[in-house]
Amino acid sequence: MNSPGDSPRTVPVLRRPPAPADTVLWEPSERWVRGTKGDVTVVDSHRPILVWEPGRPVPLYAFPREDVRTDLLRQTDKDAGRPHAGTTLFYDLVVGGETIPGAAWTYPGEELGAYISFEWFGRDVLDHWYEEDEEIFVHPRDPHKRVDALPSSRHVQVEIDGAVVADTRAPVLLFETHLPIRYYIPREDVRLDLFTPTDHRTRCPYKGLATEYWSWTGADVPPNIAWSYPDPLRAVHAIKDRVAFYNEAVDITVDGERLERPVTEFIKPPER
Repeated sequence: MNSPGDSPRTVPVLRRPPAPADTVLWEPSERWVRGTKGDVTVVDSHRPILVWEPGRPVPLYAFPREDVRTDLLRQTDKDAGRPHAGTTLFYDLVVGGETIPGAAWTYPGEELGAYISFEWFGRDVLDHWYEEDEEIFVHPRDPHKRVDALPSSRHVQVEIDGAVVADTRAPVLLFETHLPIRYYIPREDVRLDLFTPTDHRTRCPYKGLATEYWSWTGADVPPNIAWSYPDPLRAVHAIKDRVAFYNEAVDITVDGERLERPVTEFIKPPER
């Protein structure tokens, strides 16, 4: 502590840097994680680790060998088209007469070599994953990422091709690290009569199952431009039954200020 009259202590100020692009990062987790295929529990671990691979924005779990049904794994040199951080040792998973190629692998090196990881994102390798007793989807939750659903009194308007399709002063703003704010709007404040329901479905590890989607019936707008979570996970219950739009392809005005359209991997900007 500085005494009166002392010069203030100089403290360096640095913006938090991103992880090195060529580095595999890992850390231990204390969550109970299970993975099942049919009625077979393939993974059951209280000692998983989280692994971040270079160029991948979300983590994967890796498990001690003794927590994995290694009797169901068959070594292979094929990665099923999705290589992982220099790994050359892959495993096929054989359950109930079904073989899932390249379902699991080990990382090189002394620290991670004793762990086995399974594919999640983009492939249905195991049927269900659980953290404690809650099912999760797509990929493990990142402990360094927050998802907050906050009720607000901001005035939010959504336009498509000049038509106001939503207008509310009671939105729920969903803040998700590294993603645009999503504005979840009460249904009574959305012109759903201007949209067509679709059978599109998506899953999110932080929000659950989005089982309602709508496409715009007018101008050249990407399909499934709006969605809703009828039964979201408890942490974001405030978005239940509300409707959100892809900021990337609609015009959103908040408290009189027109927002710039973000560019994300979800929707690409149209070619001009």
